[in-house]
Amino acid sequence: MDVLVFSGTFYAQTQPRIARLLSEIAQRGVAIRLCFGAPDAQSVETRDREEGLGGTLPAKIRSSLTYYRTLPDVDGCEIRLHATTLYASLFRYDDDILVNPHAYGEPASANPTFHFHRLDGGTMAEHYMSSFERVRAGAVPWSGAQV
Repeated sequence: MDVLVFSGTFYAQTQPRIARLLSEIAQRGVAIRLCFGAPDAQSVETRDREEGLGGTLPAKIRSSLTYYRTLPDVDGCEIRLHATTLYASLFRYDDDILVNPHAYGEPASANPTFHFHRLDGGTMAEHYMSSFERVRAGAVPWSGAQV
């Protein structure tokens, strides 16, 4: 099992539970790979401005990261920060992926989330899974020390 999250910021009340759950899952041998937008990246600033968030997106990402500070020390957990344009939030679990596309001028929470399952001969799930891998390849490992 492989759990991947791309540019995911969760609601504050669920983040501590998710971080604990991911730590427990990693300790059972599951690979956890998280990839967040770098709070200081130009792409985050641009998205914040385009969505009319008033400068809060970098703070939301930093807030999310505080809950995951201990995960890089857990075997099987990897967190990276990327500076790519944030077109969608991706949440992958094995052969399933949730895709939350970001419509211009709307916050992620105002957009739909689609569920795709990898099928033999299918292309939709693989399309987004490959996108995650490309972003992850160019992202910088995060140690949990700086928020």
